[in-house]
Amino acid sequence: MGSIGLSAYGMTVAELVELASCADELGFDALWLGEHVFRPAGYGSEHPTTGTVQHHTTIVDTDTELTDPWIAHAAIAAVTSRIKLGTAVYVTALRHPLLTARATISVQEFSGGRVLFGVGSGWLEEEFAALGVPFRSRFSRTEECIDILRKSWSGAEFGHAGKHFTFEPLQVHPRPTPIPVVLGGNTPPALARAARLGDAWFASGTPTPDEAVELVTELRRLREEFGRSGDFPCYVRVATTDPDVLARYRANGIDDLVLWADTLWVGDSPEERRRNLTAAANLLGLRTLDDAVSR
Repeated sequence: MGSIGLSAYGMTVAELVELASCADELGFDALWLGEHVFRPAGYGSEHPTTGTVQHHTTIVDTDTELTDPWIAHAAIAAVTSRIKLGTAVYVTALRHPLLTARATISVQEFSGGRVLFGVGSGWLEEEFAALGVPFRSRFSRTEECIDILRKSWSGAEFGHAGKHFTFEPLQVHPRPTPIPVVLGGNTPPALARAARLGDAWFASGTPTPDEAVELVTELRRLREEFGRSGDFPCYVRVATTDPDVLARYRANGIDDLVLWADTLWVGDSPEERRRNLTAAANLLGLRTLDDAVSR
């Protein structure tokens, strides 16, 4: 069965909590938060989807609101009961994976298991430079982070000796806390990484229906090549709530769709924003929290 989620970026934590509370009541499946740590002044790096239609023409601008997704999701978890807590995407290579493990485990347990850990390798070279992380090794660093995170989430004691991280045996948590890893990116290496290592995939940008079909078809081919089978959700952002357009995605087996929150959560007052999001939920045929409880 398919899902409809929301992708949010450039909002304050307070705005995200207000949005999530309403989205949870209306039946949206997940709220995916983008992230950057800061805006490098005068940066020249280009996003990997440059050249295609972009929702945010400048991804990190002087007035872009940047938030820590785990702080935001902890606050969201406190006021919601069913909406999933996604990152799209978290640049895990910028941090030590043991610190990321601590944050993700805390939010996963507090939320009752609602975290979807969306991971990207990063593209903003100036961000890596300021944090003292080599940009050129971000891909191998990301893969090593995922390996350490999964061991951290297992509840077992483990040590690690790798290319980027080395530490003696330790235990991050006293019990298993499984978290699905959703790998992002549309480039051939990113698709191969998602097919090989991921539990799911999140498309970068907002691909057209035809582009999305091409990407998902290649993912399915790669998963077969790697000998991987089983459920593998493919989350794809879409630009409209038009049922006919959404049907084009679903006719090709792309069932997990994500809408940009700032196209629906609009208005000059909280009441107007709630009315507009409610209208979208009704058009999409979502089940409200009251409907779910009554059945």
